[in-house]
Formats: sequence, structure tokens, C-alpha cells
Amino acid sequence: MPNRLAHETSPYLLQHADNPVDWWPWSAEAFAAARERGVPVLLSVGYSSCHWCHVMAHESFEDESTAALMNEHFVNIKVDREERPDVDAVYMEAVQAATGQGGWPMTVFLTADAEPFYFGTYFPPEPRHGMPSFPQVLDGVHRAWTDRRDEVGEVASKITQDLSERQLAVGDGGRPGEEELAQALLGLTRDYDATHGGFGGAPKFPPSMVVEFLLRTHARTGSEGALQMAADTCEHMARGGIYDQLGGGFARYSVDREWVVPHFEKMLYDNALLCRAYAHLWRTTGSDLARRVALETADFMVRELRTNEGGFASALDADSEDATGRLVEGAYYVWTPAQLREVLGEADGDLAAAYFGVTEEGTFEEGASVLQLPRGEGGTVADADRIADIRARLLAARAERPAPARDDKVVAAWNGLAIAALAETGALFDRPDLVAAAVAAGDLLVRLHLDDRARLARTSKDGHVGANAGVLEDYADVAEGFLALASVTGEGVWLDFAGFLLDHVLAQFVDAESGALYDTAADGERLIRRPQDPTDNAAPSGWTAAAGALLSYAAQTGATPHREAAERALGVVASLAPRAPRFIGHGLAVAEAALDGPREVAVAGEVGGALHRVALLATAPGAVVAAGRPDGELPLLAGRSLVDGEETAYVCRGFVCDRPTTDGEELARALGVSR
Repeated sequence: MPNRLAHETSPYLLQHADNPVDWWPWSAEAFAAARERGVPVLLSVGYSSCHWCHVMAHESFEDESTAALMNEHFVNIKVDREERPDVDAVYMEAVQAATGQGGWPMTVFLTADAEPFYFGTYFPPEPRHGMPSFPQVLDGVHRAWTDRRDEVGEVASKITQDLSERQLAVGDGGRPGEEELAQALLGLTRDYDATHGGFGGAPKFPPSMVVEFLLRTHARTGSEGALQMAADTCEHMARGGIYDQLGGGFARYSVDREWVVPHFEKMLYDNALLCRAYAHLWRTTGSDLARRVALETADFMVRELRTNEGGFASALDADSEDATGRLVEGAYYVWTPAQLREVLGEADGDLAAAYFGVTEEGTFEEGASVLQLPRGEGGTVADADRIADIRARLLAARAERPAPARDDKVVAAWNGLAIAALAETGALFDRPDLVAAAVAAGDLLVRLHLDDRARLARTSKDGHVGANAGVLEDYADVAEGFLALASVTGEGVWLDFAGFLLDHVLAQFVDAESGALYDTAADGERLIRRPQDPTDNAAPSGWTAAAGALLSYAAQTGATPHREAAERALGVVASLAPRAPRFIGHGLAVAEAALDGPREVAVAGEVGGALHRVALLATAPGAVVAAGRPDGELPLLAGRSLVDGEETAYVCRGFVCDRPTTDGEELARALGVSR
């Protein structure tokens, strides 16, 4: 019999709807039930493409005896971290403070007042590797609750008080200057892996936001070291197993420092951020590889993540069925030499094995290999054609395999990132279909996620909006996407919608006294702590994303409150940049834009004209572009007329404007255009 999750919209919660566990969604009713029964709450947090979440679900939540223990002694709440990042953030902070580490699945035991007192992540069904079994944990927590209730309550109260008293150093409110950004670059240089690209060791995550900072630093200062780190990192990732060499798109991270074996889930936010990073790398260097990867990643998002409603789904699962019908991580993507020969024949199979680094020993499990490009691409024209044919045949054969499951949930923030990436990539590479896909996703967000008070809903699925309120990253990333649409299409309505969202940020998310930002709205649901984290994780933090969108919006409109809020928010970047540059990459990129001006470019004339294209090719950090008819919909076009009837560009920076120009080369020099 289905439990209470059967009517939820989250694909992750629906995966657990038939568990024998009597799951509740996060709700006041669940805590009321715990209070009435006199039992603690077991909070389990995960997401649909999480491999170990699936493992624990199969081992424990689908097990009748384990479920009986859970149902007898606890009120069990299941949370999709992608729907409720605020709940996840609050309790993950507690888990990390108590254990020194975190991750998903996250398992937390709470009082009926939502105060945490015992923490963990994955627990196995029997004792293993020094970990207690999940039934042992359940029994131990139950006995502690029954026999030492006062002691448990004291622990919970102390943990909650400690969390509430944590103070975040937000800096002095001043934006980072050249010294702080130079220190950040030095810190990144120290952490850089000169052999394999990227930063740090295993596991290694794609540093898309740091790459953006490095490209902007190069544009502003001419630093060849910054450009080299960005370009080499992007090349190593594109040649590694973390990149899907047949279908395009990036996996979540590499389990090794060489980028060989990925954790195979594909997330929308990673691909949106990396698509934009590779497009910007091409804009700086003209790299054919960067162009190919940007376009293949964009095509992957549209082909495999686009929903029927025009938005973009959250993720593809890491697991899929192998030849025996078992759910196995990576089964959809890996190959043996024999499998290549079976599809391609002996000669092409051997060539494919050599070209993609597929060996008899294998680079993954059970003799299978993840496809890479360990050798240089190219060769003769005939070779390139032959490889293209091999790729197409392998992709067709792979399509016959059971595909990974897709999480069809549309997350506002991640769609905002995808809109920005597709709009810019489409404009840079003359792909109007990609711009159209970005516009369609923007239309969906306006139509479905945005209410008449300019409040955003976090998620939707199958055209039905979710019940959870948007958090700061939703407002900031969607505004960023709308600002990109305004620049590319010349349609002022997108700037208007961005303004509605950012006005809401100023009213509901900014601390008026300090300029600090919170991840949840002032009038949102009260948790044991109001989450607030300026550091980047897999995607830009809401804090730094908001700073970037506010800065760009101010440049487009001249809105002083938005500019001032952006600069105050960047105070935390000044504080963190010298100490933890890898974890504030987006903030550093925004700081580069603030230091550079940013430059305001108004192109009076035809949208998509020659000067508009030159403006979009600008490498100047954070340059904002408005194009359209003189005195058109965008504020930067006010009073901008054609010169001698020709398309005319106006460039301003720091309250000083250059003379109008109709010359593309002159405009290119002013904006650092290298293409």
C-alpha cells in the first residue's frame, strides 16, 4: 500500500512511495504526529540520481523488518534536497559540525521540535567497515530516547543553540580589490594540478566557476598563467571520461584526479555552467575543442534534458540496467573491446579501442572502460570522417541499452543557469535553435513558476508547480538567465522580469544592516536556523549569484540600490578570496566584473547585427550588452541614435563614455574582443 509520498511531485519522493516505511513529506503535520506519539523524527535526505541513496533504499527502506523498526519507533520524513535546499543546508551544517563530513543520503534524528541530536549519512544493513548497521542505529537511538530522554533533549538544545550562534564573517562591506584578487590567483596556482588540470586531488570536481574567474582575470590583467590553467583544465576534462565522448555532456565528478572514471550522474547545473565556460573559453582563444564541447553540451541539454513543457529536467541517474537486468552504475556508458568489435567490426572496433582508450584490462569495473580521448584528435580528413562514423554507430548502439532514469523535476535556479548558457552559446555560434530553447524555458518559468507578486516557486513537474518557495539561488540564477536573454534577443521584457526578481531579493533576502544575504526569504518557513552560505558548492551560491545578477542589472538600468547591494555582498568575497579561492569562484568572477566597471555596451540598430555580435564577443569582465532600435525597450538605448544611419555602438565604463562608433574593429578593441 503506498505511503504518504504517493501524491508528491518529486521524482525522488515518488521512488519511495511504495516502500514499507510509513514516510511523511516534510510538513508541520509530521512533527505534530511525532509530538503526539512521543517519538523522535527520522529525517532522510537524498536526491533521485544519488547512487548511495538508491543503495540504502534497496538495503533498508525496502526491507520489511527494517521498515517495521522505523515505523514503530519513529516518524519518518523523506526530503528531496533539490526541492528543499534550505532543509538540507540546515541539517547538513549540523552533520558536518558533529562528524567533520557530510554527504547523501543524510540521516538525522530530530526531536518533535525539529532539533537534531544524532547524525549520519549512509548506514549499511549489517556492520561493515567500522560502521554500525542501520538496525543497530535505530535500536540505539530508540533506547537512548526511551531511557535517557532528558539527556537527548539537552544534546538537541545545545546543538541547536550552537548552530544559531554561529556567526558568518561578511567582511567590511567593501568589494575585493586588485590585491585580494591577486592573492586568490596565487592560491589557485598553489592548488593547481599541472599534470592533469583542475585543482586538488581525488575526487575531482569540474571547476567551472573558477575557470570563469581565470578567464576574466586574463581579460583584465593579461595573465597568461590564469589563461593556461583555464584552458588546460578544460582540455583535460574534455578528453577525460568525465565527458561523454559519444553523446556530449559532463558527469558529476571524477573519482580520480586524472578525470578517467566519473560518478556517472549528469546534472543540469554542471552542464549549464560548463557549456558557458567552454563558450567563453572559445571566445577568448578560438579553441576548436572548446567550440565543439560547448555545442555538444548544449545539444545534450536540449536533446536529453528538455521536458515537454519547455523546461529542463534536473538530472540523469548514475545507474542503469546492465545486460543481466541489474541496476549498475555506469552500465549505459562503458565498453569492452569485444563490445566495440561487435558493433563496429574488427577493423573499426580496434581503431575505436585505440582512439578512445578502451583496453582489455579496462579502466572501470569488470574489464569495461570509460571512453576517453587519450591521444590527439584529428589526423587526415578521412580519419576524421571515419571517427565521426564510428561515433555515430556507437551512439546508435548505446541508444539500444536501457537508459538511465531521468529526474523530470524542473528546478528554477538550474533552469536559469541553462537559459544563460543556451542563450549565449546560441548567439556566439549562430545557433538560433539554442536561443529559442532558452526563450522557451524562460517562458515556462514566467508562466508557471512566477506568481503575480513576483515570487518564484522552486520546482515544477509535468506542468504542475511545486509547493516549495524559491530560495535565493532561484531568484538570482533565474534573473541571470533573463539578463542573458535580454542581451541576446533585445527584448526588454526579460530585463523587466529580472528586475522584479531582484527587487524581491533586496526586500526579502538582504540584511539591511550588514548587506549579508540569506538563502531563504524573511517571510519564509522558520527552521532552526536561517541558512546562509556564500561559498560555492556544485553551483554558485545564492549569495554570489545574487551579487552578479544585481551588478549586471544595475549596469543595464543605472539602478543605484542594486549596484550598492552587489558591492556590499562582495565584502564576503574580499574575506574569503585569499583563504579559500576554490570555493568562492563565482564571487571572484563577479568581483572581476565590478573591478572592470562593468562596461555598458549599447548597440543602436538591428538585433543580431554586426556590432551586436562584436559586443557579445566581448571578453571584458562582466560587459553588459543592450541592442535594438534607438530609444528602444532597454534603458541603455535611451537617447542612443544611429550615426549616419548606421548601426552604432556606445561604450561606457565607470560613468565615462567613449565616443559612439560604427566601426566593428574599434568596438572590438574597446571590449577586448579576440575573435
